[in-house]
Amino acid sequence: MSEWQNLIPLADLEPDDVTPARIGKRRLAVYDRPDGVYVTAARCTHGGADLCDGYLDGNVIECPLHQGCFDIRDGSPLEAPATRSLATFQARKQGDFVQVKMPVKALTI
Repeated sequence: MSEWQNLIPLADLEPDDVTPARIGKRRLAVYDRPDGVYVTAARCTHGGADLCDGYLDGNVIECPLHQGCFDIRDGSPLEAPATRSLATFQARKQGDFVQVKMPVKALTI
């Protein structure tokens, strides 16, 4: 079972950039794009670097450590050395918040 959870206020979003956020113990990266808002895990699947410190170009986030790239819409790796997909989460702007849809059990992990 999944449910929508408030993640961060819209006022906290970095326009056309990546913003760090947490839900439970999970660290997330929130991407504000003209076509909507996207949410992925914040850690690179290759070296564990914080993608919130990466470079966002369109719908691609580049890892600040080894320059691996991911598509923020589906988490797919686009450039080596990244080979494993990022976890992605359904997100939306609702009222004054960015909301994320996560399994209920994931909210405490």
